[in-house]
Amino acid sequence: MLTLWGSSASGGFCDGLGRRDFIRVGALGAGLTLADLLRAKATAADNSRPNQPTRSRSGKAKAAILVYLPGGPSHMDMYDLKPEAPAEFRGEFKPISTNVSGLQISEHFPMQAKMFDKLAVVRSLVAVDEHSDSQVMTGFSEQINRVQEHPSFGSVLSKVRALQGGSGLQDTVPSFVSLRGMSRGTEPGFLGVAHRPFTPNGPGLANLRPATANTGANLDARKNLLTGLDDLRRDIDASGTMAGLDTFTGKAFDMVTSGVARDALNLEKESKENRERYKGVEGFLTARRLVEAGVGCVTLSIGGWDTHSNNFTTLKRQLPMVDRGIANLVQDLHDRGMADDVAVVMWGEFGRTPKVNGTAGRDHWSPVMSALVAGGGLKMGQAVGSSTARGERPKDRPYRPSNLLATLYNAMGIDPAMTFNNGSGRPVHLLEDRNLITELA
Repeated sequence: MLTLWGSSASGGFCDGLGRRDFIRVGALGAGLTLADLLRAKATAADNSRPNQPTRSRSGKAKAAILVYLPGGPSHMDMYDLKPEAPAEFRGEFKPISTNVSGLQISEHFPMQAKMFDKLAVVRSLVAVDEHSDSQVMTGFSEQINRVQEHPSFGSVLSKVRALQGGSGLQDTVPSFVSLRGMSRGTEPGFLGVAHRPFTPNGPGLANLRPATANTGANLDARKNLLTGLDDLRRDIDASGTMAGLDTFTGKAFDMVTSGVARDALNLEKESKENRERYKGVEGFLTARRLVEAGVGCVTLSIGGWDTHSNNFTTLKRQLPMVDRGIANLVQDLHDRGMADDVAVVMWGEFGRTPKVNGTAGRDHWSPVMSALVAGGGLKMGQAVGSSTARGERPKDRPYRPSNLLATLYNAMGIDPAMTFNNGSGRPVHLLEDRNLITELA
């Protein structure tokens, strides 16, 4: 990591340095600056092409918001209640009717119930038993990805955008933003580091956050620091291969100081009423603002769902938050005419045991789980598939997470059968199981 220091200032930390007076370079996983990221994207766009053209499909969506519920949410207490099952299976919660005839969901989802014609649920997804978002973000388990390094959905979108837009220098926003940090499931795998997400703790997203007003002198100082960094690297690189990097540094500077993504992260630009609606679930509002600004994929998370004990106590607190976040997000997208443009998916890595354990909890359960879907030009107002009477396995229409990802790719106009070369130069399909969930598509 390289750190360039600006002028000294009072009020700093114990090392005597004021944190507002320097730009720290690095910390985005592989030590990339924002300029490095743009440079890598341009190189990737020029030198790496898919093994067949990206086919223009019938998809309408331009962006996706992926909501991850870490720990494995209980399908039995959210979207697939079993009121006729024995008490030790059905648990404490009661179902309520939605505005879609015959479709019921948890009593703790009243806002979604009133607008379920704008939503859909898949109740027959079969997962794997591992605590990882890899499966639902890449279509492959973490065990497989440790070796094969398949890219996340957001990274694929970033790659395709770079290919379609040439060098990508016309963009003023990142293609992929993770509001929940980095994990194996958000990694670009063999697509390369240029397609990692901007994250809250890396220079990508952190440097785009709103800051206090800067004077012209401060802006000049920051630009000089960025220019100085490239001068330093050119001096180090005797071969001259670093020549001509000012264009990239300038674009990075534009994104940091005046890009629309910076404004999107400033929730103060929302009305007080809107901020109040999203109080406690601000990530959903930030995600909406980012896709409005042109970000192609945003992923966020809310809560902890590994409820081996006190399942119902935990969910009584968390389900109303999820309800408010999803309902406000989806309604906002409709009110802004963006419902077909933005696909929303919410899911975890697996379901929970249908039978309640001795500590009022539910344990891991991979044989069946549920996922919520909205927008993207997909068919709403329905429940796809069903589970058995006690919620133990799919009763019909069994699907896997890769099928929902294939459906999402298709909605975005990306052919899920396209291939990219992996690290060994071998062409690899985006997904192995590429069958669409036909009820949604």
